[in-house]
Amino acid sequence: MFKKLLKKKEKKPKTIFDEISDRHLIIRIIILCLSLFLSAVVFNLLQLPTKIVSGGSAGIAVITESAFGWTPSIVLFIIYASLLVLSLFTLGYESTLGAAIATFVYPLFVDWTSNITSLISLDTSDMLLMAIFIGVLNGFVTGVNYKIGFSSGGTNIISQVLYKWKHWSISKTSLFLNAIIVICGGFCFGWTMVMYSIIVVAINSITMDRVLLGISKSKTFYVITTEEEKVKDYIMNDLGHGVTIFNVHGGFLEKKKHVLMTVVPTNDYFKLTAGVKTIDKNAFFVVIDAYESSVQKEILPITEDLVE
Repeated sequence: MFKKLLKKKEKKPKTIFDEISDRHLIIRIIILCLSLFLSAVVFNLLQLPTKIVSGGSAGIAVITESAFGWTPSIVLFIIYASLLVLSLFTLGYESTLGAAIATFVYPLFVDWTSNITSLISLDTSDMLLMAIFIGVLNGFVTGVNYKIGFSSGGTNIISQVLYKWKHWSISKTSLFLNAIIVICGGFCFGWTMVMYSIIVVAINSITMDRVLLGISKSKTFYVITTEEEKVKDYIMNDLGHGVTIFNVHGGFLEKKKHVLMTVVPTNDYFKLTAGVKTIDKNAFFVVIDAYESSVQKEILPITEDLVE
């Protein structure tokens, strides 16, 4: 009995994903905090004064501040903390680290920058210009967070949980949640504001995708590596995505090789590229946009005689 307890306490060996998470962790956390600070400045300098509800936790904070006079930083902390608990129980520690930092840091930054309009005088009468800047800056922040392998928390957690449980598209569930928040903003601030909100959401999405080197919600990876089995095992077991294997011939030396193909959500871009490079630093892969893709759950048969 005692031996069994000891075995349970033994530390599990680090996986490739653990190594990726630990690599440059301090720098990644600093980048996350800087992006959250920029997001807080955008919220207090542009979004709150103009009452543009662009969805997400910030949109809820704008609505509650105007309708009930609730302090935005407190509202944001309550939303983030509630969803953090959900993330811990459903997504696990690794996926919750960024959200845990954002839960405490972002509301604090929003509180610290709440008087920024008294320091920076800005004419917010041009609503179209404000909507463009809010969309670009928030999209940049979200894209940076995904690129360094962190989630900024908030309502994004709901989409991630639904993706894990039901395999519902993250982009579609995010769009649905944001649409509900934007419509609520329409009841509070008028339907003209909804049109500005739609502009913000559209620009936000485009900017985020551009930061992540693409314009689609999924990426197709073609990988050529000498560590084929390890890479395949990492993609299937660590990331939970399917792999298709193609037989190909090299055009110059005419050597037979295998190409691994997988389709992953855009927010897994960092995990896959960093993981493949960890296994085989000389691996060659091509990344292209994928549309109307669904995540595979089983390895597909090897395609024979792809190139004659």
